[in-house]
Amino acid sequence: MADSGFSSHQVCRITGLSARQLGYWRKTGLLSPEEQTPGGHARYSFTDLVALTTARRLIAAGVSVQRIRKCLHSVTQFLPATDKPLQELSLVATGDVVLVLHGHSAFDALTGQEWIVQVADIVREAERIRQQPEVPRQGDLFSDVPSAEEGPRQASSA
Repeated sequence: MADSGFSSHQVCRITGLSARQLGYWRKTGLLSPEEQTPGGHARYSFTDLVALTTARRLIAAGVSVQRIRKCLHSVTQFLPATDKPLQELSLVATGDVVLVLHGHSAFDALTGQEWIVQVADIVREAERIRQQPEVPRQGDLFSDVPSAEEGPRQASSA
């Protein structure tokens, strides 16, 4: 990767976008290149490439452009602190929901709320509990016997 970034032509070849689509996304603000040459030509960073490829795939998955715009903005603003969010995170579309995978966590791309229960953690805890000998507590042994405060139980007459 050159320090001067990628030209629009290179971006189209790398991402599979058409020049028309790339220009439209730039004009509508879906994604603007980080840099420009002194002559005014767009220069896209690697992060831009990741965002463009992600946007293209999310559109193919049926996610609206408005939602993609919000998701890309959210990911870079308030999801897990990363040096380069669009390089360190994975986005997954499930219907109209876009999940962000980061490490061992998953977040809703718009709200930042954690989405997935760590099943592996539950399995480990269940196995740990299962391996411990089950020692009954006194209250569990005599649960049918009334306490002194309750007094004797009376048989119900039918």
